[in-house]
Amino acid sequence: MKVIKRDGRAVDYDREKIKIAIEKANKEVKPKERANKEDIKGIIHYIEELDKKRILVEDIQDIIEQKLMEIDKYELAKKYIVYRYTRALVRKQNTTDESILGLIRNENKELSEENSNKNTLLASTQRDYIAGEVSRDLTRRILLPEKISKAHDEGILHFHDADYFVQPIFNCCLINIGDMLDNGTVMNGKMIESPKSFQVACTVTTQIIAAVASNQYGGQSVDMIHLGKYLRKSYNKFKKDIEKKYKDKISEEIIEGIVQDRLKAELKAGVQTIQYQINTLMTTNGQSPFVTLFLHLEKDDPYIKENAMIIEEIIRQRYEGIKNEAGVYVTPAFPKLVYVLDEFNNLTGGEYDYLTRLAVKCSAKRMYPDYISAKKMRENYQGNVFSPMGCRSFLSPWKDENGNYKFEGRFNQGVVSINLPQIALIADGDEEKFWKLLDERLELCKEALMCRHYALLGTKSDISPIHWQYGALARLEKGETIDKLLYGGYSTISLGYIGIYEMTKLMTGESQTTGKGHEFAIKVMKHLRETTDRWKKETNIGFALYGTPAESLCYKFARIDKEKFGTVKDITDKGYYTNSYHVDVREKIDAFDKLAFESEFQKISSGGAISYIEIPNMAKNLNALESVVKFIYDNIQYAEFNTKSDYCQVCGFDGEIVINDDNEWECPNCGNKDHSKMSVVRRTCGYLGENFWNVGKTKEIKQRVMHL
Repeated sequence: MKVIKRDGRAVDYDREKIKIAIEKANKEVKPKERANKEDIKGIIHYIEELDKKRILVEDIQDIIEQKLMEIDKYELAKKYIVYRYTRALVRKQNTTDESILGLIRNENKELSEENSNKNTLLASTQRDYIAGEVSRDLTRRILLPEKISKAHDEGILHFHDADYFVQPIFNCCLINIGDMLDNGTVMNGKMIESPKSFQVACTVTTQIIAAVASNQYGGQSVDMIHLGKYLRKSYNKFKKDIEKKYKDKISEEIIEGIVQDRLKAELKAGVQTIQYQINTLMTTNGQSPFVTLFLHLEKDDPYIKENAMIIEEIIRQRYEGIKNEAGVYVTPAFPKLVYVLDEFNNLTGGEYDYLTRLAVKCSAKRMYPDYISAKKMRENYQGNVFSPMGCRSFLSPWKDENGNYKFEGRFNQGVVSINLPQIALIADGDEEKFWKLLDERLELCKEALMCRHYALLGTKSDISPIHWQYGALARLEKGETIDKLLYGGYSTISLGYIGIYEMTKLMTGESQTTGKGHEFAIKVMKHLRETTDRWKKETNIGFALYGTPAESLCYKFARIDKEKFGTVKDITDKGYYTNSYHVDVREKIDAFDKLAFESEFQKISSGGAISYIEIPNMAKNLNALESVVKFIYDNIQYAEFNTKSDYCQVCGFDGEIVINDDNEWECPNCGNKDHSKMSVVRRTCGYLGENFWNVGKTKEIKQRVMHL
C-alpha cells in the first residue's frame, strides 16, 4: 500500500508510524484512558484490511480518530487530534531555507528547470527566485485557504504564479502603446514626450516594455500598427531637410530617392533597436521582457503603407536572426511575433501577399510568426481583431463609455487551472459521479480565482505608476485604487484546463475526435464555458475560459496522478497530459483535419486558445506551409507551426542531433556536445537556449520533448 503525503509524494505504508503516533498520544493521558496494544493492533488491522493500493495520509488519521472514539477513548482521541494539529503547525513553519540555499549553490534542479527563459546562475535571476520562494512559502502557509493549498499540492487544480502572489501585481496585458506614444508618459519620474521620429518611437517603445515587464509577472503585447505614423514623421522630416538643402539643385525624383534611402536606413535601425533592446535588456525579474509584437494591417489605416514596411522589416530581421556569443545567427526567444491573415494578404492574390510569403519563409526557418485569422476572429469576437496577451490568453469584448470596443490598456488578473483527467480517474466511467465532482472542483477553482481578485482589490495606482498612472493600462490619479478596472469585464480572470483528451478517453473509451468521445468532450467544454459565464454574471468580474498553454503543468498533473492512481494505459503511462483541448500527438490526423477539428474547441474557449501543427523539414516544404496558412485563414482563429528539426547554436546546423557512442547528444556537423547550445524542439514554448536539458539524460528526454 502506498500512502499519499500532503505534498503529493507517494511513500510506502509503514504500520510503525501509526503505532508511534498513538503511543505518543497515550503518554499524554491517564493510564485508564490509554489504548492498549490490542486496541492499537485492531486499528492497524482495520486500515490494512481496507486493502487499498493508495490511501491519503489524512484518511489514515481520520480512521485513527474514529476508531479511538468507537472504543470510548475520547480523551485519547482528543490528545491525538491536538497532536495532529500541532504537527500541522510544524508543517506551516518556514520551508524556504533549503530551497533558497540550494538555488544559490546551484543544487535546486526543480527551480533551474522551471522556466527555461531564466538562467539561475545569474545573480539577478537568483534574486528574483529567492523572492519567489518566499512568496510561494507565504502563499501556501498564510495567504491561501488551506483547502486551496492542499488542492494545488494534490493536483486537483494549479494556482499559477504563486511565486508572485505575495504582491498585488497581475498576470499579462495589452499595453496601450498608442496612447503612451501619442500623449507621452513618465518613467522613473521623468517625462517622456511624444516622439518626433520612428527611431525615437522605437527606443521609447522598448523602454516602456522593460518598465512594464518589471512590474508584472506575465507577458505583454504591443500592437505595432501605432508606429506607422512615426515612420511617416521621419519621412516628412527627411523630405523637408533634403528639399531645404537641394530643392533647386536636383530633381524631385532624386530627392525622393535620397529620402527613401534615409527612411529605409531609419526603419532598419529602429527595428534593430526593438529586437536588440528586448534581447539584451534585463528586467527586475531576471529575464528578457516576455513580449509579443502584433503584426496586422487595417485597410482604412492612413498609415497602411508605412505599417507594411515595418512588418516587412520585423519579419526580415527575425528571419536573419541574432548572433550569439559564438557569432552564429540564432533564433531569439523574444519578441514573439503574431501575424494576422486578412482578405488582402491571405495568399489569394491580395496586395500584401508578399508579406505573408515572407512570414511563411520566416516560419520555416525561425518558427515564428504565429498566425491569426482575422476572418475567424471577427466571427468569434463580435467583429474585432486584436492581439493575444503575452501568455496567449485573449480578452473578452468590452466597450468604453462612448460605446467603442477597447482592448489595449486591459489586462488579466490571474489564472487557476483544473485537472480534468484526475476527475475522470476518480469517476472511473461513472458520468453522474464525474459531473458532480467536476462541479465541486469548479467551485474550488472559483474560490481560488477570487483569492487572486481580492489580492488586487484596494491596490493603489502608486504601486506601479507606469501601469496605472502613465498610460500602459490607465491614467489614474495618485493614490486612487485600481478597483474600477477589476469589475465589469474590463479585465479578465481565467479558468484554465488540462487534458480534454485523457478525460474523454477515460470516460468514453474514445478520443475526442470520434463520435461518442467528441460528444462528451464538447459537452464538458460547453459546461466549463457556461460555468465561467455564470460566474461573470454573478460577480460582475470578467471570468473567462482559457485553453492553458502550460507545458510544464501537463507534466506536473500527470506525475501527481501517476503517483496516486498508478500506471494507467494511454493516460498516466505517457508522463504528460495533452494541453487543453489539443488532439493527442499519437492520433493519426493530418494538419488540415487537426486545425479544422480544433477550431470548434477554440470558439468555446474564448478566453484564449492556440493550436499547434507539426510539419517536418519545414525549410524544404514552403509550398506545404503556404497551403496550411491559406487553410488557417478560412478555418481556425489562432495557430502556430512546430517541427522535429534539431538545431545547433554553435555552427547553425539544422538537422538531426545524434546520440553518440558515449550516449551523449552531439552535433554531427561540428561535434558540439554542450546542451545549452543545442535545441531538439525549438517551438512549443518558443524558447531556444539554456536549461532545456537534464544533464545525463538521453533519448528518453528527447522523446518526451518530441511528444510535447
